[in-house]
Amino acid sequence: MRRAEIVTAVILGILSIYLMWKSGEAPSWNPDIARFDNIWMIEGEGPGSGFWPFWLSAIMLICSIWIGVNWYRRTSPPSQSEEEFLDGYGRRMLFVVGGGLLGFLILIELAGFYGAILAFMIYYVRFLGRHSWWATLSIAIGLVVTSFFFFDIAMRIVLPKGFSEPLFIPLYDIFL
Repeated sequence: MRRAEIVTAVILGILSIYLMWKSGEAPSWNPDIARFDNIWMIEGEGPGSGFWPFWLSAIMLICSIWIGVNWYRRTSPPSQSEEEFLDGYGRRMLFVVGGGLLGFLILIELAGFYGAILAFMIYYVRFLGRHSWWATLSIAIGLVVTSFFFFDIAMRIVLPKGFSEPLFIPLYDIFL
């Protein structure tokens, strides 16, 4: 556990620095903006395009550093433990959940975001969580409908739809 804690903190710290660097890039639609100008509030407009990614990554970096400090001082329970990080059950669950997420990512290309999230939620809630079909379908369909109205209608962020694209045309006609 001790080694896993510091390895995770280092990986998250490196990822944080990378995301901070990438969020400071000028947006492709406005190359006149200098690096890191878009991580601040822009007068009359609000936050720049890199504002949220940069500052959330900075918070993640601070947390990673704090985890490293606690690891060094041995003040957290994982930093005091010499147990193995994953036992057989943990490795199995990592494979089952990670495989499901990989399947979800592959399905986005085929069935679109909404079809993939529906399939993933059925897999996760029904087969991994062993909940009833009523609960499974309520959660899965509710999440798909909520996601559609949040992203496509409210935020106007069109997510990939795959072969299910024709099903959404009447909804666009009604709501947009």
